[in-house]
Amino acid sequence: MKKIILIIIVSAGLMATKVQAQIQQGNVLVGGNFANMNLGLNDPKVFSLDLTPKAAWFIKDNIALGGYINLGIATAKGSSTTTSYGVGALGRYYTGQDVEVLRHGRFFGEATIGVGGVNVSDGGGNTNGLNFSFGPGFAYFVTPSIGLEALLKYNGLGGFGDQGYQSSLNLSFGFQIYLPGKSTAKKVKGDVRN
Repeated sequence: MKKIILIIIVSAGLMATKVQAQIQQGNVLVGGNFANMNLGLNDPKVFSLDLTPKAAWFIKDNIALGGYINLGIATAKGSSTTTSYGVGALGRYYTGQDVEVLRHGRFFGEATIGVGGVNVSDGGGNTNGLNFSFGPGFAYFVTPSIGLEALLKYNGLGGFGDQGYQSSLNLSFGFQIYLPGKSTAKKVKGDVRN
């Protein structure tokens, strides 16, 4: 029974903290972004989707480092299929202040670097090699542990294939969960006891 009460108190303490608590050193970000979502109902029945799951650890307040995986597909009935992939490291920096208009929002910058590729099934337009991206984003914290995001990024891909370099500008939307690290959980437990 004591454990259940302690869990409830710790959960309430986490819910009552400001946005700063989610982006403190030792915490973990887990989630993903969605881009290029399209489901055509008429001919040629186009389907496209890009998924980017990611995880990052806050090495300092407002600074997170981690990794990402990118998987994408774009296809149409009677046409070629384009697949994309990527895996690499990511870094994020959150601004130091809450946004006044939206009290629970933060601007951030995100940059990635890794390996990736774009391959077209009928040939032409293939590139595999160094993949990088950077751009600004905005996270709105629905609860102290859940953030909804919009992210505008420049994506570059250079390497080998039919095209030596490809680039794009993508707007994606995401859902992130901010989990407390051990040090944050201990601090909240200590605050509850005092």
